[in-house]
Amino acid sequence: MKVFDNYHLPTTVVQALELLAQYEGRARVVAGGTDLLVDTQAEYYEGRRPHFDALIDVTGIAGAGEIRARDEYIEIGCGVTHTQIVASPLIQKHAAALAEACSVVGGPQVRNVATLCGNVAHALPAADGTVALMILDAEAAVARQSRSGTDSPDWVPLAALFQGPGKSAVDSTRELITALRFRALGAREASAFSRVMRPQGVALPILGMATRVRLSALDIHARIEDVAISAGPVAPVPYRASAVEEFLRGKTADQPVLQEAAELLVANAHPRTSAHRATKEYRFELLPMLLQQTLRAALERAAQSA
Repeated sequence: MKVFDNYHLPTTVVQALELLAQYEGRARVVAGGTDLLVDTQAEYYEGRRPHFDALIDVTGIAGAGEIRARDEYIEIGCGVTHTQIVASPLIQKHAAALAEACSVVGGPQVRNVATLCGNVAHALPAADGTVALMILDAEAAVARQSRSGTDSPDWVPLAALFQGPGKSAVDSTRELITALRFRALGAREASAFSRVMRPQGVALPILGMATRVRLSALDIHARIEDVAISAGPVAPVPYRASAVEEFLRGKTADQPVLQEAAELLVANAHPRTSAHRATKEYRFELLPMLLQQTLRAALERAAQSA
């Protein structure tokens, strides 16, 4: 049984989009392939024809494998792997939560090939990299063909890409996420990520959380000027705890405040029971712990930032 007919290695975004258009919905974008090829293998062993005729490998596109500082942003190309992100001094300094999130994805072999853009394109609410990107107010560059040719990619807020578990607003048969970007965190700002996972077999996340803070001064007891909190999976799409964020702004993070914030988080989150991960009751128990853990870590880093 033939799995698919053609494998293409375009060197430009224009070429990639032209190839996608040529196959009229029967081609798929691939980078690391850690999601797509697993699904394809399952179809193959079930005796079903894979759902595409060609793969368009985007790792050869110029700049796809780069992490770069541009103006006030950090940009991550569509071919950048989780291993690259974990090792990047730029990410470690200005987006620690993302480095921490990418460090727990799969095992070393997976991280060496799996890309962050692929993580986002798969649109799963439990994806570690996506949870971290949400608190960074990340954007995705979505490229598509127009009648006059290929326009410059549109920068789309990350949250706008998700329509449900595994459902993306990006049409992967005709459009392409070429990069991700977010503002580099500066003085009095920091982030942190933590998750609880099953240790055996595939390390599926039971619950992950990321937090970003900006303090009013270089003091852990200073007021929280701004804060962002994301968790997953606690909703059909990546979740921002907006009510908790609003409550924390302008306050100092003493224990009574943290306790009230945790109660507010539990009241607004909607985790579900998963046979492969955990019960919703267990996830509710984890939420306050992860909030305190990530918030305290982010506060400590912000107080020490320069």
